[in-house]
Amino acid sequence: MNYWLVKSEPSVWSWDQQVAKGAKGEAWTGVRNHSAKLFMMKMKKGDRAFFYHSNEGKEIVGIAEIIKEHYPDPTDKTGKFVCVDIKADKPLKTPVKLDDVKKDKRLAGMALIKLSRLSVQPVTADEWKIVCKMGGI
Repeated sequence: MNYWLVKSEPSVWSWDQQVAKGAKGEAWTGVRNHSAKLFMMKMKKGDRAFFYHSNEGKEIVGIAEIIKEHYPDPTDKTGKFVCVDIKADKPLKTPVKLDDVKKDKRLAGMALIKLSRLSVQPVTADEWKIVCKMGGI
């Protein structure tokens, strides 16, 4: 299994909206960065992703599951970009704030810090375990 982090501004698409979609999930559309696209193309059904509220909140709030592997993004008129379907798995008991990630020396190499503008990012197994523990899971 691989681990990821997906970002969304809560005013655009929030964790609560993702949860409301239930088991059918939702297409993760609108990604227009080629590096993020390549990461999405590596996502496999069953992979897990941290759901991160960007700009507003700046915190990891939940864990989502990839339920459908990449396919053409229906919102992309150019045909260059892909999307995946994700569903909410579970919320973190305690949201993990960006400042707390930055303070933990074990997470210094995390893409959330190093590639801060990227909306879809890989997470290592060690980073996953650390953040889950920080979040009370």
